[in-house]
Amino acid sequence: MAPISLADIVSSLPSDESWGPPTTSDTLVDGVPYAAYSKGDKLGRMADWTSEGKDGRDGRGGRQQYNRNYRDQQVYGAGTSSLFAVQVAEDESSFSVVDNTRTSTKTRGFGRGGGTIFRGRGRGGRDQRGGRGTFQRVGGRGGQQSNYYDNRGGRGGRGRRFGWKDYDKPQRNRDSSVNIKPDWQMLEEIDFNRLAKLNLETSTGEDIETYGFLYYYDRSYDKPPVKNTERKLNVVDRVAYNVTTSSDPVIQELAEKDEATIFATDSILSMLMCAPRSVYSWDIVITRHGNKVYLDKREGSALDMISVNENAADAPLEASEGNKETINYPNALALEATFINHNFLNQVVMESDTSKLEMAHDNPFYNPSEETEPLASKAYKYRRFDLSLEKDEDPLHLIVRTELDAVVKNNISGEDQFLTVKALNEFDHKAQGSGGALDWRTKLTSQRGAVVATEMKNNSCKLARWTVQSILAKADMMKLGFVSRATPKVNDRHVILGVVGYDPRKFAEQMNLNLSNGWGIVRTIVDMCLKMAEGKYVLVKDPNKPLLRLYEVPAGTFEEGEEDGEVIAEGNDEDE
Repeated sequence: MAPISLADIVSSLPSDESWGPPTTSDTLVDGVPYAAYSKGDKLGRMADWTSEGKDGRDGRGGRQQYNRNYRDQQVYGAGTSSLFAVQVAEDESSFSVVDNTRTSTKTRGFGRGGGTIFRGRGRGGRDQRGGRGTFQRVGGRGGQQSNYYDNRGGRGGRGRRFGWKDYDKPQRNRDSSVNIKPDWQMLEEIDFNRLAKLNLETSTGEDIETYGFLYYYDRSYDKPPVKNTERKLNVVDRVAYNVTTSSDPVIQELAEKDEATIFATDSILSMLMCAPRSVYSWDIVITRHGNKVYLDKREGSALDMISVNENAADAPLEASEGNKETINYPNALALEATFINHNFLNQVVMESDTSKLEMAHDNPFYNPSEETEPLASKAYKYRRFDLSLEKDEDPLHLIVRTELDAVVKNNISGEDQFLTVKALNEFDHKAQGSGGALDWRTKLTSQRGAVVATEMKNNSCKLARWTVQSILAKADMMKLGFVSRATPKVNDRHVILGVVGYDPRKFAEQMNLNLSNGWGIVRTIVDMCLKMAEGKYVLVKDPNKPLLRLYEVPAGTFEEGEEDGEVIAEGNDEDE
């Protein structure tokens, strides 16, 4: 190969003044240079005007110090040096304010031991504020100076900090209140968030018929018990009826007279109106016959039972979930609460044939020739409410059978005031499922507000239902009894610790209970059924999700001798 001469090399060089790669328009956008980026940069923004320096927006590291996601996020163009960075003339990051005020080393203590406790919120340790180590029970783990209940209505602790490691707790799988059959057709699925937005203003209602009688309430139960004495809850055998809607002879008569379109009982209607507060599964049987809608319950339905701590953050566990206390199963506690309410009502009234308030008609369900036990104090008021809207061509009325439990004389005017009597029960304030309840024996007198507030939290659905039933019946007062076990390990002996009376309308305001929302739920469900063909439907609360499902079922479902509606929880427990 012939050697290349120097003249050939020189002649092959470009004639331009500059040398190197040729300049192209790829690095220009309309003649303006732009910063190149690497393939690893995220193309999230065209321009980020909110990007911060290493010290944060305020120059003190205030934002990025607490926001890990923001700190690790890549900003577009971060792989190259900024062409437009403004150099700050003075570095203010070292600037600080010197505080020469003296701080006291003493902290004020609320309670024994000097530990600062604010209603169980964990705002204090031994010598500091802001600590979270004050949430423990007597003998539990954590600090030592706050193993007691404070004297301001809060509690020192319940064995562990609230919310600690709650994220990894296994999801509870509860059983449905009714066995869903394969031939049931699901028509609607309604989320609780939709129900909470409904609203319907209605009147206070009007009385149509009254039945039964009422005994006078014994005012001695309103007085606090004498120290070191307890009033036992006695078993009083009295006849009480809880007849479903379609079996009520009075409602059948009113339906024949075409007095209303919708018929229900206060127990069923209150459950529907308070549905967004419910946790456990329940079901309502809806029957459409012609232009009439009947809201019924099954025999042995969950609506007949009174739940305990349903809304607690750590509700009572089933046997399959590791609960070894058989008397503290949810079903056992519900049966105990129902037993307590029945006997408590019969005990706090003064039975007298000469001193009782007779209604316009006798009890429609009592047959003296068949019953051997006397009737309990009970009055039934059939009341009508108008659920019509302005756009409705025909009025839409609802008739509900409400119940009153007792009557009392007004101290000033001497007029009769109607009462509803209910009972809250305490099983063991140290046991699992108590929901952080205070010890009623020591705190009910001195911290009654804290006790009631805890019950409002743990039994929100139950108290809301009782309040709605009292308002529907137009009761003047709702008496709440506080009943506790004589010993925590025995569930058939109880003592009455006290009775408190509330105006149901003011109590509803304290609970943030909106009746207009409840009426909106009723109207929505009824409108769904009126648009469908005649037949039988079942509205079921999902046992594990906050939603309702409406099923269309065969006409013979839940009839006598039919076992389709039996609760299947017992069968599942045996399988496990």
